[in-house]
Amino acid sequence: MDSEFIVRAELVATVLQVDVDIGRAVDRETQVALLESMKMEIPVLADRAGVVTAVHVAPGRTVQAGDEIAAIAAEP
Repeated sequence: MDSEFIVRAELVATVLQVDVDIGRAVDRETQVALLESMKMEIPVLADRAGVVTAVHVAPGRTVQAGDEIAAIAAEP
């Protein structure tokens, strides 16, 4: 099993908010960011529990499908 998981954008969207910081512990289903596409808000959720090791986006940035939003390291 990989020790780090990358949270990625699933579609082209604008980042409305980032809900995590580096070092924050997250649970599975914790909202990592909120995106907007075609006037719809799309929450981006963590797929596993761990600690955020990187945040690759900021509010106002446009992301493409597959772009990295954040990295989460598995808890030891």
